[in-house]
Amino acid sequence: MSNTSNFRQAMREAKNHALVGPNVIANALPYVGAGLVLTALGTYGGLGVLRSNPGLFMTTFWVALIAEIALFFVASGVAQKGNKGIALPLLATYSLLSGYTLSGLIFVALRTQGVGLQGIGFAALGCGATFIAARQIGSNLSEEDGQALTKTVQLGMIALVVVLVGQVIFSFFGGGFPGWLEIAVSGIGVFLFAGAAVVDFYILPRTYRDDEYLPAALSMYLTYINLFIFILRLLIAFNSRD
Repeated sequence: MSNTSNFRQAMREAKNHALVGPNVIANALPYVGAGLVLTALGTYGGLGVLRSNPGLFMTTFWVALIAEIALFFVASGVAQKGNKGIALPLLATYSLLSGYTLSGLIFVALRTQGVGLQGIGFAALGCGATFIAARQIGSNLSEEDGQALTKTVQLGMIALVVVLVGQVIFSFFGGGFPGWLEIAVSGIGVFLFAGAAVVDFYILPRTYRDDEYLPAALSMYLTYINLFIFILRLLIAFNSRD
């Protein structure tokens, strides 16, 4: 999602009912699609490693995760500066790494009765349907509604990150979240990232020019991937109850 300073600037411009980049969403969508294809390829590769050598996968998973986090900040900064020649290969690599680290969750989904390949497909279709609805809603939000929704989603994201960090720390000590709590966290994540999709379609045309489609594409890509993850987590949690 867009940063706070950009959002405030967009709000000032929105008061004059002027969009900075009315076509930035349309320009960004092909790159979002290409990123998702690369993510699928990275996931396929990760599943192959996981099935043939689980020990190697766990080692490479942490390496890929650290590289993915570092690359995100580098690629985001380069894309913001408009250096497309460097940003594109960085974003492509980021998408592949994202798919590799996602393969663990996909593996669990495939092995969970009641989820499987059909559940993965449902999560992907759910993301697509959400984005179609979000584009219609976000494009027609008033300034007041856009500000209120953005602030609500931002606060919710902070709370969600705190909970997820707590979950990771708890898992290091051999614990696990109760099933009902995992369902609650995943459900809230789905709700928040569905809201984030609406916010993206409201904010991005007011933040980026038409030729600044790469940072806009990265924002939408992150929203799509995280929404997919939380829908899939929710399906796994529902179908893993005793």
